[in-house]
Amino acid sequence: MPRGLSILLLGPLAGLALLVLAGHGARLDPPDFAFVNPGEVASLDPASVTGVPEMKVLRFLYEGLLVEDPDTLEPRPGVARSWEVSPDGLRYTFHLREDARWSNGDPLTAEDFVYSFRRLLDPRTAAAYAYQLWYVKGARAFTSETGEDGAPRPSFDTVGIRASDALTLLLELEAPTPFFLGVLASVPLMPVCRANLERVQHEFGERWRVEWTKPAHFVGNGPYRLALRRVNDRLRFVKSATYWDARSVALETVDCLCVEHLETALNLYLTHEVGWIDNVPTAALDALREREDFQASPYLASGFYRFNTTQAPFDDPRVRRALALCVDREAIAKRVLRAGEAPNWGFLPPAIHGARPGALRHGTRAQDLEEARALLAQAGYGPGARALPPVEILFATQSTNKDVAEVVADGWRRELGVESHLLNQEARVALDSQRNLRYEVSRSSWVADHTDALGFLEIFESGSENNRTGWSNARYDELLAQARRARDPERARLLEEAEALLLEELPILPLWSFVTRNLVDPRLAGFGANELDEHFPKFWHWRSAGAPR
Repeated sequence: MPRGLSILLLGPLAGLALLVLAGHGARLDPPDFAFVNPGEVASLDPASVTGVPEMKVLRFLYEGLLVEDPDTLEPRPGVARSWEVSPDGLRYTFHLREDARWSNGDPLTAEDFVYSFRRLLDPRTAAAYAYQLWYVKGARAFTSETGEDGAPRPSFDTVGIRASDALTLLLELEAPTPFFLGVLASVPLMPVCRANLERVQHEFGERWRVEWTKPAHFVGNGPYRLALRRVNDRLRFVKSATYWDARSVALETVDCLCVEHLETALNLYLTHEVGWIDNVPTAALDALREREDFQASPYLASGFYRFNTTQAPFDDPRVRRALALCVDREAIAKRVLRAGEAPNWGFLPPAIHGARPGALRHGTRAQDLEEARALLAQAGYGPGARALPPVEILFATQSTNKDVAEVVADGWRRELGVESHLLNQEARVALDSQRNLRYEVSRSSWVADHTDALGFLEIFESGSENNRTGWSNARYDELLAQARRARDPERARLLEEAEALLLEELPILPLWSFVTRNLVDPRLAGFGANELDEHFPKFWHWRSAGAPR
């Protein structure tokens, strides 16, 4: 790796990068490997996480029934050593490993999964990903605060989740779900240790959420245990001696550094302080794109803005469509993002499985601008009428987010006479603002949890914790409900109709489809390049000298 690039490209920032490493607490022995996460993780609880930074971290600390192959994403045995699926695709039987252990040495049993899945579904948990288990019979009804027509909420006995013995877990689905094994490998469906969780809750009361994630109290079942947590600095993971496959885990210690600024993260990589960053400053792309360690490949993720549809004027679909038509997506992709991202007029990314991606109905650039002005006039805004109030665009701290917002705001001002205010918040604060609808327009993205289109479309169902727009449409909900019960080609048609409805109502403003921006030490093997851009530390190891890359 040419060291000269770091000096030429970002020399003035090198000192700042080193301060990140040295400025927090006592000096640490260097880890075997380190990587960057964009800021402090919001939670270490599988039932609470929603973001990519948290998902990366939790793959060190927990393991689900299954894991995924780092290259193909095909399901591999995890805590479950084997499984069977009934011929009708409705019943899954998982046989757990006898040597599966928690990091405190306690055995991990099927009841731990029953408890964890029930906790994920319990409405008191308010898990954003509870719907990942709604494929299971009775799970959605159990998640509701009340049953149908105000009846009491069904008991957990009605849910198709049970342990037939200590090492056998049975799951019964509502309908055949071809991608269900991929769902089971996702982070929210990883188990938590009930005994430890209840002990911490009893000991610390309302403070249990803070105490539970401290190394002294944390118990997981993954390939690593939590050895150190310095808030806004780093997490240190140490190989777990109790992990069932510990012999295959090659790296003894791994550090996750919390770094929001892309320039600082790049300097850490170029000065060999870390071996992986998952994003780079746009200004550095020309210098990086030809390097062997830079990965820019399409993956299943979409960039978009959310509208707060509970607030005027964004409660009017004509206003939302006008703003959406006015955005110059080509300029965002080619002049701002510049890593190969493609303009997207739809929500589904181009390579998604299970349905053909749709697109917002539009014409030429001139036709779109003419329609946008007409729509605003119909809604009572524009020349000769009242001015549309200034729009506040919320985004999380990152230079690229600001650059995109400036392009969007400039187009609205020049073409529609609509002014904008840009509001930058730290990532966790911005997410909280979204969840509580304390925004007008908010930068957002969605990265697939599995490769099927339903994983994208279901986030905008009524009541979904991941909706965060205030939008609700009964027909949309029904289309997805029908798709869950249908088989192709009818299933694909229903999903495509659902996206078409989403793009007609436009609680979101679709912008681009992603490519990866990973810089990875070329000596690291087992990292994988896959369409979900998910990476699994249990497979990481250093290449031997002379090994092919």
